[in-house]
Amino acid sequence: MDDIKIGIVIPAHNEAVTITKCLAAVQAAVEQLPSTITATVLVVLDSCSDDTLALVKRAQVQSAGDERTGIHYLCCDYRCVGQVRDLGIRHAIASGATWIACTDADSVVPPDWLIQQVAHIKDQPTDMICGVVSVDSWAHLTPKTRQAYVTHYQDMMGHRHIHGANLSFSSDAYLAVDGFAPLPCHEDVDLVKKFETQGYMITWSNRVRVITSSRLLARATEGFAAFLANLEITNSP
Repeated sequence: MDDIKIGIVIPAHNEAVTITKCLAAVQAAVEQLPSTITATVLVVLDSCSDDTLALVKRAQVQSAGDERTGIHYLCCDYRCVGQVRDLGIRHAIASGATWIACTDADSVVPPDWLIQQVAHIKDQPTDMICGVVSVDSWAHLTPKTRQAYVTHYQDMMGHRHIHGANLSFSSDAYLAVDGFAPLPCHEDVDLVKKFETQGYMITWSNRVRVITSSRLLARATEGFAAFLANLEITNSP
């Protein structure tokens, strides 16, 4: 357990507004880990035309003196989140990562995000952890939309929600199931099904939590933003 090496993989497509806060939160989570566990952060920039890369480079320079972690990046032009995640994860594994933690560039992880993952692995060995998300703000959404979401969402241990913004797993298991498929959306659901089909242990945890954006402009056509947008349309007067 003490020799675990965590690879944190973050896909990003034009996320200049959110990437700095995302990376600062991830670094804060890394700092909570015991000294025996190492972690590296890899941002995979997909077809970015804004200042995302410049901001990642700035964060990289700022973290250069931190022996606990490092921020790295790759650039690609896939416009496909499944391919982007897979590229980053395989790079992290080739660099020595034994456990992969996925989040998104529009999300903020709490300080105990990685600690909770490590606790699950230690308490009961698992191959994958599906965590939950909290919405960052409801201010621009109708009360009916919030109520519909709360009614739908199972914020508890044993839930069955799947979020690419809060998904972690063993590197060995990931390679064994052939990783994320090259899908433009629902790549996370597809990966979980692969783990289930091949008999890997999955922990459905609300102790592993991420705060995610409530924006309605979707990067993925059927992602979380699209889900909220559809709720808003359904529940608007």
